[in-house]
Amino acid sequence: MNFDRIEIDPRVCAGQPVIRGTRIPVAVILEHLAGGETWDSVLQGYPELKMEDISAALRYAGVALEHREFDLAEA
Repeated sequence: MNFDRIEIDPRVCAGQPVIRGTRIPVAVILEHLAGGETWDSVLQGYPELKMEDISAALRYAGVALEHREFDLAEA
């Protein structure tokens, strides 16, 4: 699985997974979607995002929920 759009850096948002090159945490994207917002609505609210970023956030969340340990650099 390719996680090149996700970044974990202790200097960015206290090490939370974010969309690379932004300070938008994966969790924020998931909260919007869980709250019933459409992908288009999220993209309008965060114009720096792309559809691929939302897709990457969902894939990342799925893998994280499986409790698998993985290294983003090797994934």
